[in-house]
Amino acid sequence: MGYLRKIQYNCKQATFLIEKKMIRRLTFREMIELRIHLAGCSVCVLYGKQSRVINQMVQELFRSSMKPEIRLDDNFKKELQERIEEELNKH
Repeated sequence: MGYLRKIQYNCKQATFLIEKKMIRRLTFREMIELRIHLAGCSVCVLYGKQSRVINQMVQELFRSSMKPEIRLDDNFKKELQERIEEELNKH
Protein backbone atom coordinates (compact mmCIF):
# COMPACT_ATOMS: atom_id res chain seq x y z
CA MET A 1 0.00 0.00 0.00
CA GLY A 2 1.43 3.35 -1.01
CA TYR A 3 2.10 6.25 1.33
CA LEU A 4 -0.89 8.26 0.07
CA ARG A 5 -3.19 5.28 0.55
CA LYS A 6 -2.00 4.92 4.14
CA ILE A 7 -2.82 8.57 4.80
CA GLN A 8 -6.16 8.24 3.09
CA TYR A 9 -7.30 5.29 5.21
CA ASN A 10 -5.76 6.11 8.59
CA CYS A 11 -8.63 7.49 10.69
CA LYS A 12 -6.71 7.01 13.94
CA GLN A 13 -3.96 9.38 12.76
CA ALA A 14 -6.54 11.82 11.37
CA THR A 15 -8.44 12.06 14.66
CA PHE A 16 -5.14 12.57 16.48
CA LEU A 17 -4.29 15.44 14.12
CA ILE A 18 -7.76 16.95 14.52
CA GLU A 19 -7.28 17.05 18.29
CA LYS A 20 -3.70 18.28 18.02
CA LYS A 21 -4.82 21.10 15.71
CA MET A 22 -7.07 22.45 18.49
CA ILE A 23 -4.13 22.69 20.88
CA ARG A 24 -1.30 23.85 18.65
CA ARG A 25 -0.32 24.47 15.07
CA LEU A 26 0.23 21.46 12.85
CA THR A 27 3.37 21.03 10.80
CA PHE A 28 3.04 21.51 7.06
CA ARG A 29 3.24 17.76 6.52
CA GLU A 30 0.58 17.05 9.16
CA MET A 31 -1.71 19.65 7.64
CA ILE A 32 -1.38 18.09 4.19
CA GLU A 33 -1.94 14.57 5.55
CA LEU A 34 -5.05 15.71 7.38
CA ARG A 35 -6.46 17.51 4.34
CA ILE A 36 -5.89 14.46 2.14
CA HIS A 37 -7.65 12.24 4.65
CA LEU A 38 -10.57 14.62 5.23
CA ALA A 39 -11.11 14.96 1.48
CA GLY A 40 -12.19 11.31 1.39
CA CYS A 41 -13.49 10.56 4.88
CA SER A 42 -16.83 12.05 5.88
CA VAL A 43 -16.69 10.25 9.24
CA CYS A 44 -13.55 12.13 10.27
CA VAL A 45 -15.02 15.40 8.97
CA LEU A 46 -18.00 14.83 11.27
CA TYR A 47 -15.65 13.87 14.11
CA GLY A 48 -13.79 17.16 13.66
CA LYS A 49 -17.00 19.20 13.80
CA GLN A 50 -18.23 17.38 16.89
CA SER A 51 -14.86 17.67 18.58
CA ARG A 52 -14.77 21.45 18.01
CA VAL A 53 -18.26 21.85 19.48
CA ILE A 54 -17.36 19.76 22.53
CA ASN A 55 -14.14 21.71 23.00
CA GLN A 56 -16.01 25.04 22.86
CA MET A 57 -18.60 23.79 25.34
CA VAL A 58 -15.94 22.65 27.81
CA GLN A 59 -14.07 25.96 27.51
CA GLU A 60 -17.31 27.88 28.13
CA LEU A 61 -18.04 25.69 31.14
CA PHE A 62 -14.63 26.49 32.65
CA ARG A 63 -15.01 30.20 31.90
CA SER A 64 -18.47 30.36 33.48
CA SER A 65 -17.40 28.41 36.57
CA MET A 66 -14.56 30.86 37.24
CA LYS A 67 -16.86 33.89 37.46
CA PRO A 68 -17.23 35.11 41.05
CA GLU A 69 -21.04 34.91 41.22
CA ILE A 70 -21.34 33.61 44.77
CA ARG A 71 -21.24 36.30 47.42
CA LEU A 72 -21.94 36.32 51.12
CA ASP A 73 -25.02 38.11 52.36
CA ASP A 74 -24.24 41.42 54.10
CA ASN A 75 -26.15 40.37 57.24
CA PHE A 76 -24.18 37.12 57.40
CA LYS A 77 -20.91 39.03 57.10
CA LYS A 78 -21.97 41.41 59.88
CA GLU A 79 -22.96 38.54 62.19
CA LEU A 80 -19.72 36.73 61.45
CA GLN A 81 -17.69 39.85 62.23
CA GLU A 82 -19.53 40.25 65.55
CA ARG A 83 -18.87 36.63 66.49
CA ILE A 84 -15.18 37.02 65.67
CA GLU A 85 -14.95 40.15 67.80
CA GLU A 86 -16.76 38.41 70.70
CA GLU A 87 -14.29 35.53 70.58
CA LEU A 88 -11.33 37.91 70.45
CA ASN A 89 -12.65 39.89 73.44
CA LYS A 90 -13.02 36.74 75.57
CA HIS A 91 -9.26 36.38 75.87
